[in-house]
Amino acid sequence: MLMLILLLVAAVFLFYYFMVKPLDYWKDRGVKQGNPMWIAGDNWGNLSRTETTAGMVQRVYNQCPGVRYSGMYQFLVPALVIRDPDLIKQLTVKDFDHFTDHKSIFPDTTDPLWTKNLLFLKGQKWRDMRTILSPSFTTSKIKTMFVLISECAENFVQHFLEKKEDVVTVEFKDIFTRFTNDVIASTAFGIQVDSLAQPNNTFYLLGKEATNLGSFINIFAYLVFPRLCNLLNIQIFSNEVRTFFQKIVKDTIKTREEKNIVRPDMINLLLEARKGVQKQEENGVIDTAKESDLTKATKPPTEITDVDIAAQAMIFFFAGFESVSTLLCFLAYELATNPDIQDRLREEVRSTLEKCEGKLTYEDILEMTYMDMVISETLRKWPSTIATDRVCTKPYTIEPTRPDEKPVYLEKGSLIMLPIYGIHHDPKYFPNPERFDPERFSDENKDGIEPYTYLPFGVGPRNCIGSRFALLETKTLILHVLKNFELVPVEKSRIPVQICKKQFNMSAEGGFWFGLKRIRE
Repeated sequence: MLMLILLLVAAVFLFYYFMVKPLDYWKDRGVKQGNPMWIAGDNWGNLSRTETTAGMVQRVYNQCPGVRYSGMYQFLVPALVIRDPDLIKQLTVKDFDHFTDHKSIFPDTTDPLWTKNLLFLKGQKWRDMRTILSPSFTTSKIKTMFVLISECAENFVQHFLEKKEDVVTVEFKDIFTRFTNDVIASTAFGIQVDSLAQPNNTFYLLGKEATNLGSFINIFAYLVFPRLCNLLNIQIFSNEVRTFFQKIVKDTIKTREEKNIVRPDMINLLLEARKGVQKQEENGVIDTAKESDLTKATKPPTEITDVDIAAQAMIFFFAGFESVSTLLCFLAYELATNPDIQDRLREEVRSTLEKCEGKLTYEDILEMTYMDMVISETLRKWPSTIATDRVCTKPYTIEPTRPDEKPVYLEKGSLIMLPIYGIHHDPKYFPNPERFDPERFSDENKDGIEPYTYLPFGVGPRNCIGSRFALLETKTLILHVLKNFELVPVEKSRIPVQICKKQFNMSAEGGFWFGLKRIRE
């Protein structure tokens, strides 16, 4: 009996020490926090599927009003939520050298297609790869890709123009992922794909499997049991996905090197970088392209392998396939439910096409001010990146600036979280935040937006490298769509949209069902 009591006491003590006490981390340091649950922390709603990820971020952001920062827990891992715009600037820009990395959910030994891509590379390896990839997204490079993007957009529209119905009912997520799939296949991999005409092509099906965040149970497993998952060698992508994309890259590299083929895309740039690295090693010369003083490489990477190239192409695919299609879905939803805004945007489309006499150029797209306003407001209300993080790479102290604050010491490895969705929906910065109002971003009003409160592509040197490409892709497709169709609600439309609680990413409950109504001249 005594032994049973001792075992029970020991079990209670161990449970408290490992499952309860860690959730007092911020409270013990004088930082306000909410009411996290055992084991799940502030992710209990996601785990039980009773709360969306966006809802969780907004709840965490709002649970401690009036403070510059507050504490939260990703399961048992403490994270400091940065609520103050000036502090966001301080940590991510001014003192960037203390917060250079993103959190890695998976060990570096897990899956090279995931761990070796730009998003999750750390320290000098990230700096080197960012420097190598940056020229892919300069104005001149994006301008050369515009022709390929425009061709995909024209094929997209032509597919629906060939339908006999006056109103074609479509599920936006499905058709927009097919468009983004074709754009990435062309601009990143040099492959021509028509995913609307050939809905079951391998490139699309495996890309969809690779980007299906809703089935990423492995993420939860690694968050709760990282050592066990690493021991079991649980992978991110299936063997089929991994083999397919690695083979595409390997075959593309072989063909281009044998036939001396040059295309203005990411693979070509990485091939050129690899040649440069080899040449630098032979001559002992460092000549790496510079992006900024914060991200410049101090020495060339020792090697760029086929796997490194495949990993960068994969993250480009991942970001384009999922993030851009999500932006397009919510943009189309807002246009369909706000016909006055849609009509005004269509007028700008018509005037733009008249001005260029139907020969659309990259510069014509950039001059569309109302298009930019509409997309900016879509990204404000429905940011594809709901939140982002940084890992403290060198010990750092947040000094107090208010009477109720104490110094907050962040050890190496500490996590900070930037609650993008929460900031974007704070009425202090964006009055009536649930209203879709492109006028927030007019020339007269946009200067009044407080810096570091609009963060759709992240902030600082680790912001999204492909943001301009994503915006160009979105604008080009919407222009071609509005030239030929009205976006209208149909019987299957769900208005207002409800965010799905079963997905990590932003998606609609029941899908984005709307109609493409042919415009009769």
